[in-house]
Formats: sequence, C-alpha cells, structure tokens
Amino acid sequence: MTPPTARLHQTEFIALMAMLAATVAFSIDAMLPALPDMAQALTPQDTNRAQLIITSFVLGMGIGTFVMGPLADAFGRKPVIVGGSIVYCLASLVAWSAQSLEIMLAARLVQGLGASGPRVATMALIRDLYSGAAMARILSFVMVVFSLVPALAPTMGYYIIIGFGWRSVFLTFVAFSTLTCAWLVLRQPETTTPQTRRPLNVAAMLAAAKEVLTHPTTRLTIIIQTLSFGMLFTGVATTQQVFNETFGQRETFHLWFGAIAVVAATGSLLNARLVGRLGMRAIIRGMFAAQIAISTLLIVITLAGGPFWLTFGVYVFWTTGLFYQAGLTIGNLNALGMEPMPHIAGMAASLISAISTVGAVLIAAPIGLAFDGTPLPIGIGVLTCAVVAFWLTTKVKRPGEA
Repeated sequence: MTPPTARLHQTEFIALMAMLAATVAFSIDAMLPALPDMAQALTPQDTNRAQLIITSFVLGMGIGTFVMGPLADAFGRKPVIVGGSIVYCLASLVAWSAQSLEIMLAARLVQGLGASGPRVATMALIRDLYSGAAMARILSFVMVVFSLVPALAPTMGYYIIIGFGWRSVFLTFVAFSTLTCAWLVLRQPETTTPQTRRPLNVAAMLAAAKEVLTHPTTRLTIIIQTLSFGMLFTGVATTQQVFNETFGQRETFHLWFGAIAVVAATGSLLNARLVGRLGMRAIIRGMFAAQIAISTLLIVITLAGGPFWLTFGVYVFWTTGLFYQAGLTIGNLNALGMEPMPHIAGMAASLISAISTVGAVLIAAPIGLAFDGTPLPIGIGVLTCAVVAFWLTTKVKRPGEA
C-alpha cells in the first residue's frame, strides 16, 4: 500500500487529531458507569478498590508520556501512534477477559502506556505542520472537540453496559482505536523524514531531566501541577461511588457527569480571556483559594449532616469546581514551568507531564481508597492539597509578574 502524501484538508486534520487525542478521555470517562458492576465481579469484598481501575490507567499514561516524545522524535509520529494503539488494543482485550482485579489493573496500566503514544505523538504531529497563531487555532478547535468527550463518554458507556454488559466497554475501546488508527494510516502523511529524526540519546535525556528538576521555578510548578492533577484525579476516581453509594444517583450519574463536564469545559475559554489581564499566577492562586473555600464548605455541610438537597448540591458544585480548577491552573502551570526551558522544550514537556501525572496518582489513590460512604475523606484530602498548592504558588517567581 502506498503511503499517503497529500496534506489533509484542515477540517479533516482537526477531526482526526481530536479523535486521536480523545483516546485518553474516552478510556477514563466511559469506564465510570461500569465501576459498580466491575467491583461486584472483581473485588466484591472491597468495592473501594474498583476505583484503582481508573488510577492504574492514568499511572500507565504518565509513565508512557516520558518515553513517547523521544520515541516519536527518533522513529516518526505515525509509527509511535500506531505502535501505541496496538499496545492499547491488546491490553484492552486482556482487560475484557480479566477474571481478577489484579489482571484488570495490570491490563489498565499497559493500556495507559499504549494510550500515551497517540497522546504525545499527536501533539508533536500538529507542531510539525503548524506554528504560532495557526497552531494555536488548530489546538483550540482540537480542544473543543476533545472537551465534548468527557460529556458524552459516560452516557455512551452507560448504554453500552445496559445493552451488552461491562466487558463490552473494552471492545468499544478496541473498535474506537482501530478506526482512528486506520484513518491515520490511510489519510495522514508522516511529518518527519529520516533526515529530521533525532536518535535516542540517553545522556541528553538525563541531562535534560537534571536541568528540569534543578531549576527552582520549573521544579516548583511541577509540584504544584502534581497537586492540581491529584485533586482532579481524586474527583474523577471517586465521583461514581459518591453519586451511587452516597446519593443513590447511579441511574442518572452519566447525565450529571456530562453536565459537569460541559460547564467545566468553559474553564479553558475563560482562562484565555483572563490570562492577559490578570497574569498566570494570579489566576492559579485565585482558583486554589476558591478550591479551599469550596472544600471547606463541603466538609462542614457533610459533618453537620445537612439535608439531602443541600449536601448533594454542594457536592455537585464541588466536583464542578475541581474540573474548572484544572482548566484554569494546569495550562498556566505548564506555561510557567516551560518558560525557562525553550532549548529543551520537547523533553521538558514530556518530563513535566510524566512526573506530575505519576505523582498525582500517588496522591489520588490513597485519598480515594479512604472513601467511607461520604464525601468527607475526599473533601479533606482535596482541601489539604489545595492549601499546600496555594502556599507553594506564592513562592513561584517570574520576572515581570507580581
């Protein structure tokens, strides 16, 4: 088969890139409605452990993010996307047949490793073809499509489970990845050549890692971003349990989650409008301060045993706040951390994303496992993260910004 050579029309290119990037969100959010059934099938003695099915995927994705960037530079964008998709599909089939939680968690870890290929190489592919304002415009359109996935995936997962059982969700992952991968292979030309590829250089990778981890601003923003991701992943991993076990909303969870995702998707748009006027650090501090206030309110209402409508309303507001916070902090933190690293931008981006993602799982998993049937342990865990993150944000120094 002759590889494609004609450049895609921009509309088709955006749609393809959005679908490839959406693999991660789809793999997380479509799973949420299945967690109660998976808990009963795989870990009936301790249903809390089912949430590890979410965090194990994120852990694999974080580990994979560190290596996929250099691999995409060395071997090309399409081979890494296709190779990652194959690993992702094989792991999905293992998860589909898993009879124990341990096998399921191992499969989800490998699935996350595979998904990191499309996640990282897709962004590199976009950078190859566009730059400056054109690249920003493409990424904006990609993110609009991408932001719809968390809103739609739980509902899709819910009806797939009703019709075919929870295991069928993994077959849907295989079908989704196969279709997008085939689309890429048949229509998108490779954007690198043997002359432009850079061989793997372990010494250069270690030197870049040392520089990233020893620069005060970058190191500090990595820690803060880890805390921000940790709060977000805590909410994602536990939200189905809280809706189901605490508030009895299992049948409507997918609708609530979709509505929360739609509202939270406006966070990135608001950030784009405010960052020029207020500055990145001011927005980050403001969001962590708001998170402290909302988490404190959730804790107080839960301890006071407030009426159902009030406790449930505060929890929905708190969950929306977690997603909104991510939209207004993570991108800004990434920009602050990358600012001193223009000479090693690709490696720095991979390192920052990998470290903060893996670190966030180490925060989110124990907080989530402390779930006791109420939002209290989760609220306390997130409040602690928000307080530390707010304090650390005051230590970030950037020339020209108050």
